Amino acid sequence: MTVRTRKPAAERKKEIVDTAILLAAECGPDRLTTESLAKEIGISQPAIFRHFPAKSDIWEAVGDRICTLMSESGQLIEATGPTDRLRKIVAAQLAFIESTPAVPAILFSRELHSENEKLRAFFAGLMAQRHQRLVKLFENGIKSGEFNKSMNPDDAAYVVLALIQGLAMRWSLNNRNFDLVEAGSNMLDVQLSGFSSR
Repeated sequence: MTVRTRKPAAERKKEIVDTAILLAAECGPDRLTTESLAKEIGISQPAIFRHFPAKSDIWEAVGDRICTLMSESGQLIEATGPTDRLRKIVAAQLAFIESTPAVPAILFSRELHSENEKLRAFFAGLMAQRHQRLVKLFENGIKSGEFNKSMNPDDAAYVVLALIQGLAMRWSLNNRNFDLVEAGSNMLDVQLSGFSSR
């Protein structure tokens, strides 16, 4: 007979959130139930609700966790100039998606777009932060002469974000059957030829 030890609340909550992220990658966010979550962890469904009174609370915690993981994945980027920094930002973002395949599924889920306004606003805010970070990078690259001075930094930032989002969706739809970071590097090369001042 296996004796299960009771975990501290913070540890159990983290386990629930991390398991929700894993299951969202396997079965999709819209098919994830608290019953399947409890079964995967090996606890009762009421135990889930002791930590998260509503399913929406789980998704909000998932959003927080993904934000933390994303921030950690991009913190140690060292670069010699705007082009190098841009390459490393895109590679880090795509590597994060590869290691956390639930992200594209969550970003395009019904849960996010029609059932959980707080989660939708959370991810919209996260995307706005990413956009501003890229705008500053392009502004610096234009000032240094590395990027074309006629380029609009705001539009260029959206083009890079579209590359990441579109490629992540294609990777997800194609059953993750290609190297996301390598494909992103190749596509970024095409974009950079248009961004360059040379």
